[in-house]
Amino acid sequence: MSRTSRLFLLLDALRQHRRPVPAQKLADELQVSVRTIYRDVQTLIGLGAPVEGEAGVGYVLSPGFFLPPLMFGTDELEALVLGARWVQRHGDPALAKAAGDALSKIATASPADLRETIANTGLWAPPTSKPEPLKVDLQAIREAIRREHKLRIAYTDAGGAPTERLIWPIGLAFHDGVRTVPAWCELRQGFRIFRVDRMASLVDTGTRYPRRRPALVKAWRAEKNYGEDS
Repeated sequence: MSRTSRLFLLLDALRQHRRPVPAQKLADELQVSVRTIYRDVQTLIGLGAPVEGEAGVGYVLSPGFFLPPLMFGTDELEALVLGARWVQRHGDPALAKAAGDALSKIATASPADLRETIANTGLWAPPTSKPEPLKVDLQAIREAIRREHKLRIAYTDAGGAPTERLIWPIGLAFHDGVRTVPAWCELRQGFRIFRVDRMASLVDTGTRYPRRRPALVKAWRAEKNYGEDS
């Protein structure tokens, strides 16, 4: 491995951690000596990379640092292509377009143009079960999740009864043929899973729910309530 490649790999390793990483851990990941890590860190600092820390404590890359594009390994490239192709098949129109755009950017922004390699990758994501027709926009749900906004939905429960709910969406799950939204339901005062195909309409209230989404996700996982809303 060339020194330049090793420096890129070290930057990539640092980028994946939010807290200081011991030199020994970095050395194990890159399969080099601890002394090499010390030297390479000083080289990166000398080149202007905002690496903070010291020997015996660990190193961390300051937030906001732009990492130049790297050459992807074969497995990495195939994983990216397969994932993007799946999203193109199963995501809403905006998400599908974003997946295609991302592949184009990956291809042209890499040190070697990968367009032909991506086009010829033998991993496909054919459609499986046809998703149930939807009356609401998945993009609106994604935006509400991102902004931590409450959604007002007209919903039909498992028994066929229409109801109106005010929910705090924390995720959007893409199952085979079904899309679901785990959320805190103000009516039930608890977590529920709502099938998107049972939503007759939805309105983003523009109001943030009172707890941050990561805290809600943590509570949801602790509760392990994966049953469908009824």
